Amino acid sequence: MRIVYVDNAATTAMSDKAISAMTPYLKEIYGNPSSLHTSGQIAKEALDEARARVAKCLNADPREIYFTSCGSESDNQAIRSAAVNGLKKGKKHIITTAFEHHAVLHTLKKLEKEGFDVTYLDVHENGIITAEQVEKAIRADTVLVTVMYANNEVGTIQPIRQIGEVCSKHGVVFHTDAVQAVGHIPVDVKADNIDMLSLSAHKFHGPKGVGALYCKRGIALNTFIEGGAQERGRRAGTENIAGIVSASVALEEACENIAVNSKKLSALRDKIIDGLLKIPHSRLNGDRVHRLPANVNMCFEGIEGEGLLLLLDDKGICASSGSACTSGSLDPSHVLLALGLPHEVAHGSLRISLSVYNTDEDAEAILKAVPQVVEYLRNMSPVWEELKKGERKHLI
Repeated sequence: MRIVYVDNAATTAMSDKAISAMTPYLKEIYGNPSSLHTSGQIAKEALDEARARVAKCLNADPREIYFTSCGSESDNQAIRSAAVNGLKKGKKHIITTAFEHHAVLHTLKKLEKEGFDVTYLDVHENGIITAEQVEKAIRADTVLVTVMYANNEVGTIQPIRQIGEVCSKHGVVFHTDAVQAVGHIPVDVKADNIDMLSLSAHKFHGPKGVGALYCKRGIALNTFIEGGAQERGRRAGTENIAGIVSASVALEEACENIAVNSKKLSALRDKIIDGLLKIPHSRLNGDRVHRLPANVNMCFEGIEGEGLLLLLDDKGICASSGSACTSGSLDPSHVLLALGLPHEVAHGSLRISLSVYNTDEDAEAILKAVPQVVEYLRNMSPVWEELKKGERKHLI
């Protein structure tokens, strides 16, 4: 059976360049960059080159790049550093949105237990917040604004540059979780007025287990892993040289091809969206224009996302759902609920996230399989039967 992989927002296949870049540092150049001997210094040189490569892609200074294990670690370190810095000045207020990644939301929930006050901005139905919302929420004791660059489920791109301008104007640190954005759309930390930014290599065809945190010079970054002086004393532990080099090459490759890839993926995305919207009582989640080139997020009334995923998998299509049921919870996606969708609708969601390796043939396979599975599930659904009989009102 032919497999159509369209869950690239979860993870991507490594590119050939990323694999080739990694191999020498697994076999020949395996020294510890903290060692003074030749083998170690060659590894250190590779680490420095990788740091410079990542910095160039973000328009940052290499000294502002810190390598981590993933985007979640970067989010945690950025948010907690800002919180600690604010506490020293008596500031304990943080602003975020209701549909951030759980790496951000769970960190903020812990800070709330430690006495911080967090404002969760409401998200408009189109999946976008405004700079005006942020500005209205800023207080004298606001220490941090953290807003994701692009949403991991519905793919909406936030007005980051405008939000950054507001934060700069009020002297508030601005962090963005850019895990879904970096390598897919242009990101410029200076032009976007970003103080801290999180990214993860496996989202742009790099290896798993490698992330990075951009932290603007002048902002104190607190250490949360003790035991060594690596990453300029901000993250102890021997650096994953093979992964870091590979990640930097993957990012460079992705950024060099953003325009070409975006054109291809947007065309595939729009073809899939247009086709799936022909299914009665379906809807696109998130703004049609201000969204990632590779993101499709749909809801189909009268079905459950879990059944949809399993039956699509039987047909060789690997996708995901906005519903958290696949992780053992019956609760619908907090992102879709934040957009104002009723629970009954949010449960029937499907996220398709494309990559440069997807083809028009893949899109055709999706457009053939999804309507078939939706119809099959609706024919089994007592809720859909009630909707057909008019015993319930359609919500889509």
